[in-house]
Parts: sequence; C-alpha cells; structure tokens
Amino acid sequence: MMKIAVQMKKYLLFLLMLFMVTQTLMAQKKATPKVQHSQKYAPRPIPKPTASKDERLVEITTDLGVMVAKLYNETPQHRDNFIKLVKEGFYDSLLFHRVIKSFMIQGGDPLSKHADSTTMLGSGDVGYKIPAEFVKQYYHKRGALSAARDNNPERASSGCQFYIVQGKTYTIEELEKIINSRNLNRKQAMLYELAKNDTIQKRLGELQAAGQKEAFQNYVKSLQAIVDKQYNKNEPDKIDYDQVDTYLRVGGAPHLDGDYTVFGELMSGFEVLDKIATIQTLPGDRPVKDIRMKMRMLN
Repeated sequence: MMKIAVQMKKYLLFLLMLFMVTQTLMAQKKATPKVQHSQKYAPRPIPKPTASKDERLVEITTDLGVMVAKLYNETPQHRDNFIKLVKEGFYDSLLFHRVIKSFMIQGGDPLSKHADSTTMLGSGDVGYKIPAEFVKQYYHKRGALSAARDNNPERASSGCQFYIVQGKTYTIEELEKIINSRNLNRKQAMLYELAKNDTIQKRLGELQAAGQKEAFQNYVKSLQAIVDKQYNKNEPDKIDYDQVDTYLRVGGAPHLDGDYTVFGELMSGFEVLDKIATIQTLPGDRPVKDIRMKMRMLN
C-alpha cells in the first residue's frame, strides 16, 4: 500500500508540474508572432522537379497509370531499403490500400497482395524498422514520397509501407495554427520525458512538502527553460519561407513535417496521383476498386 501511495504522490506531482508548464506554453503559443510572408520571399515560379545524375529513379506502375519518383541520397537508409525491396519484386501486386483525398495515398502492406475485399489492411510489415532520417529541406509538399510508421517514440519508419502526398493548399492563417500547435505538442512531449526523472520528482516533492509554493513554481520554470533551450537548439521555430510558399501555392501536408521521414518525391505522374487520391473509398479509406502497383528501378 505504501508503494502505491508513493507512486500516486509522484504522479500527482508530475500532473501539477505538467499543468503549470502547459499553461505557460499555451500563453507562448498565443503570443507567437504571425507568419509573415515577407517581400523577400514573394511568390516565385513553381519549379519543375529535377533529378541529379546520381539520384536513383523508381517507376511505379498502377492500374491508373505510371508515376516516376526519385529517391534522396540524404536519406540513405530509406533509399537503400526501398531499392532493395523494389529489386526483389516485393511491391509487385501490392495495393494502395489507404487513400484519403487531399491528403495521401498509402501502400506497401505485404498482406494486401492476396487480401479479399473485407480484410482490414495496414498492419503488415517486414519485421524491421528504419531509423528516422529527418532532413529539413525535404518536407511534405505535394508529391512527397514518405515512410509510414506506427506510434513508436523514436519515430522510426515501417520497413516497407510508404505514402505519396497529394495534399492541399493552405492559407497563411492555417499554416500559423499548424506550426504553433506542432511546436507546442513537441515541447510538451519533451517536458513529459524530462519530468519522469527521479531526481526531478524528488525535488518537486521536497518543495511541495515544505510548502514553498514560489520555489516550486521557479523550479518548474527552470525545467521549462531547459526544454526551450533543447528545443530551440536547431531553430525548429524558424520559419522556412520557401516551404511556406510551396504550401500556399503547390500544397502538401505540413502537419506531418518532422514526424515522418520524407525520402523522395514524384518526378512525373501527378495526374495519376490525383486519379488514385480521388477514387471512391470504403469506410477505413480502402478503395472500392483495388489499385495494384508494380515497381522497377530506372537507373
């Protein structure tokens, strides 16, 4: 019973601290400067996709047409794994089993090859994950080729499932909300991990037991400062106006940035992407008509 009581006390202390810092973070969120689409980053011509000589190209043939994607060299583990599976014929006859209009098309579940129309898909895998490879210059714009994943804390990717972003365009106000909410959520997650430290829990308990309310609040603020410093180390709050410009005019899925690895992008076949993304679906986002794929490396 005593052990349970101690655990409950630690949990209540944690909740109290979390509540206090969350209130401060929410205030920061409200005070966050608006995203200014400055003259320096005025809208420019939409660039055509290009590939360098050393970037690998993969052809994705579907029942509705052909898409060609390039694989980024800056995400080598994802690139090499994808090439390996393509060369082995792993993806041949698999389905695009999850389709959401104005968002993305997802495939690569090995269970989809022989699944009947009633089978729930999305849980199939190859028995391993790929470590996350986040590269700031690669984000979820329209045509982005990205790795699916489960909710593992390391944000490691599925060894085989992927998605291609169709996305939609956004307003400045919508982007502000997405950016600010993402920053808040990530700071809260970092705080949660920090607050589980036994030394921190002990200190909070001592301050509360002594009735030192002001000292307790100051200690919580010091923890928040640690989180802020760690979070801002790589300037994640800094706005990339090239990305803003892309999401405004080309579209994509900005709320996924930094959480899922983008390892390539479409070079051609955007009309095929749109055909698949707008196909009729069943509850659960599976297309009414099976859309199968076949892949091969072009270089």
